[in-house]
Amino acid sequence: MIPRTCQTQASNGSRLENHGVAFAAKVAYLIRPESYPERTAAVDVVQTHMSFVFLTDRHAYKLKKPVRYEFLDFSTLAARHADCREEMRLNRRLAGDVYLDLVALTQAAGGQLQLAGDGETVEWLVKMRRLPRKRMLDRAISAGRVSRDDVRQFMLVLADFYARAEPVAMSADEYRQRFERDIRANHRELSFPEYGIDGALNQSTASAQLALLEMAGELLARRADDGMIVEGHGDLRPEHVFLGPEPRFIDCLEFNRAWRLLDPVEEIAHLSLECEYAGAQWISDVALDIYCERTGDAPAAQLVRFYKSVRASLRAKLSVWHLRDHLEPAAREKWIGRARRYLELASRYASTP
Repeated sequence: MIPRTCQTQASNGSRLENHGVAFAAKVAYLIRPESYPERTAAVDVVQTHMSFVFLTDRHAYKLKKPVRYEFLDFSTLAARHADCREEMRLNRRLAGDVYLDLVALTQAAGGQLQLAGDGETVEWLVKMRRLPRKRMLDRAISAGRVSRDDVRQFMLVLADFYARAEPVAMSADEYRQRFERDIRANHRELSFPEYGIDGALNQSTASAQLALLEMAGELLARRADDGMIVEGHGDLRPEHVFLGPEPRFIDCLEFNRAWRLLDPVEEIAHLSLECEYAGAQWISDVALDIYCERTGDAPAAQLVRFYKSVRASLRAKLSVWHLRDHLEPAAREKWIGRARRYLELASRYASTP
C-alpha cells in the first residue's frame, strides 16, 4: 500500500515538478523486490519528513521526497540530485565505506521504470551499505549491550573528527542570537493547540531557557571567540551511531549547512540527551569525559545544560512535525507523547541549578 504522504504538493499547495512520473509510481516501483539488481527476499520501507528509505537484504536506497519547506527545497529533480551528491560527500567524512554511490531511476520509452537503466533519468537515489541494525547504538541501548569501551571507541573517533575540523568564523553576537531565535521558534511551534502540548510548561520552559541564555551568554561568546564552531554531523543521535572496532556515523544533516555549524559540545550534548531519553543516562557523562580527555576542552556544566535544553525543545518540535506524515490515531498519540517527554526534559535541563 502506498503511504498517504506520497504526494507532490508544496506546503503552499502549488504543484511541484516531478519530471513526468508520479512520485507514488516511483515509490510503488521501489517497494517491489524484483526492482533491484541484487536478489532480496523483501524490501522494508522507512519514511521521514523528507525521504523514503528502501531496505533490501544488503543495501539501503534513499529517495528524496519532492517537498518544499522553509528550510529546504527538493521541488525539482536538479535540487534533489544536488542534495544526493552533498549527502554522499558529507557522510563519507565519518562513514566512507557505507555511502556507495548515486543511482539513477530511469524511464524507458515505453514508460517502464528501471534502476540504472538506459532511459531518461527521472529520479536519483543514494545507495548505501546496510549496516546490521542490532549494532546501532539505539538498539544496543534497548538490549542493554552498550559498554564503556563501546562509548570510548566512538567518542575517540568523534573527538578526532572535531579536532581536524576547520574552525568556522562566527561572532559572539551572531552565535547568541541564533539560540534566541531557536528558543522562540520552538516555543511558537509547540504552542499550536492541535498538538495538545501543556501551554504552561511550554511557556515556562522557553522563559527558563531565555534566562539561562542570559546567564550563559559569556560562555557562549567565549566558544565563538575561541574558534570552537565547526562543521559537524548536525544530527548525531543513537540510531546514527554504528558500534564496533571501527565506529561509523551515518545520516548527517546534509540539506542545510547552517544547521551543521555548531560547537562540538552542543553535538555531544545532543547525543547525550538522546541516550538519556532512551534510558542510558550514564552514557552522557562518559561521552563528555572522553571528549574532554581527548581534546583538553573543558566546557562549563551550565553550558552543557543549556545545549541539552534547547536541543530537547527542538526534538519536541520535530516530534509534532511527524503528525504531518502520520494521520493514524495511534501514531499521533505516539508522536505527541514523545513531544511531551522531550519538553519535560527541556524544562528539567533549563531549571536545574
